[in-house]
Amino acid sequence: MKSKSVSPSRLAAFEVLRRVQEGAYASVVLATIENELKKNDRALCHELVMGVLRRQLWLDRLIELYAKRRVGDLDDSVRLVLRLGIYQLRFLSRVPASAAVNESVNLIHHARLRSAGSLVNAVLRRATREPDLDPADLIDDPLERFSVATSHPAWLLKRWREAFGEDEAEAFARANNEPAPIAFRVVQRRSSQADPCERLRAAGADLVPSRVAKNAWRISGAGRLLGELAAAGEVYLQDEASQLVALLLDVHSRQRVLDLCAAPGSKTTHIADLGEDAAVIVAADVHEHRLRTLISSAQLQGLRSIRAVALDGLRSLPFVAGSFDRVLVDAPCSGTGTLRRNPEIRWRISPADIQDLAGRQKQLLLNAAVGVKPGGRLIYSTCSVEPEENEEVVQSFLENNRTFRPVELDCGLQTSGAAVRTWPQRQDTDGFFISVLERQDLTSA
Repeated sequence: MKSKSVSPSRLAAFEVLRRVQEGAYASVVLATIENELKKNDRALCHELVMGVLRRQLWLDRLIELYAKRRVGDLDDSVRLVLRLGIYQLRFLSRVPASAAVNESVNLIHHARLRSAGSLVNAVLRRATREPDLDPADLIDDPLERFSVATSHPAWLLKRWREAFGEDEAEAFARANNEPAPIAFRVVQRRSSQADPCERLRAAGADLVPSRVAKNAWRISGAGRLLGELAAAGEVYLQDEASQLVALLLDVHSRQRVLDLCAAPGSKTTHIADLGEDAAVIVAADVHEHRLRTLISSAQLQGLRSIRAVALDGLRSLPFVAGSFDRVLVDAPCSGTGTLRRNPEIRWRISPADIQDLAGRQKQLLLNAAVGVKPGGRLIYSTCSVEPEENEEVVQSFLENNRTFRPVELDCGLQTSGAAVRTWPQRQDTDGFFISVLERQDLTSA
């Protein structure tokens, strides 16, 4: 018997989630299928994928209650279909319950698991009859209840409570389940045509200037035109906190810059766009294929000052000591500050990963420091909120490098340690850590 059809949005969401389950990143896969879907289907697919990943633990606990079995005992495809179905029933009021149930059963048939159709139907029908049941309310242990309610691993919530306090940890975890705003910067080297902001406003976009980064914008609406401008290199989509890094690097004319972990190039191209043509930016990364992405992005934006070099920043750098006026270490990290955009990270990292990354970050910073000339700046940044990857890395570095001192910054986001932190629940940006260090010129003292 021929399987009933499934709407393009739900079928695409199912396939994306299956890819994520195999190790892919949702944002990457979603970007590859955007042109295959109509506008409305694309929006629903994105909502379903990101919503299911953000609420995964909560959804799984509800599935277990209704299916009367552990989600781990279910076939992978059955588990994904049930998550999609329950998410629609509980979080998408504009989707009729009948459509959510019927489409889910059809999706099971599409996945050639017709025998599981009755289970899917029964679970979703019960979810329809009990719209107010919250699985977190049935849990006595406070940490486990908090874990299910916010859909985060308990170990991660525990460490955030210990580091930031209970109220801040809860606000942060809840903010991670909200969509992140869309932010961009205008590429100055491409702005000889009509002002992109004016064109976007004329197309119906609502633009709000950033309160975090100079010349950054938040936007809602005019998505098609925004995509066209980005594809033409006239604007660059980038979180406001991420844009703050290049601004704090403060590159001047004729200065030499090293970006040690440059790919895929968002900060590198921003530095080049802000700097004078005479500035030389060495963009280094261990992954050659990611450097190719950076080079393509620089060409698209009309930037000519970037020189790409493949190297391992964990080893001694092939540069003369003191060669650079500015050195940026935007270190590979756990990414816990980007859980709104990359919700699957919370299900993939472990405490051991954070410790391993911290060790690598310390080595990267030590190696990078050699390249900074007296009077030059060294910036260390991550999109992690973990102290082990941030304050503790900088503290360890300063204890072993007495010629460097923290630079006091006047941007309204400083911590007590003279660094900058941004948060989803405070600034509505990604969670970033930025520390600016300056090498003292002891010979002139």
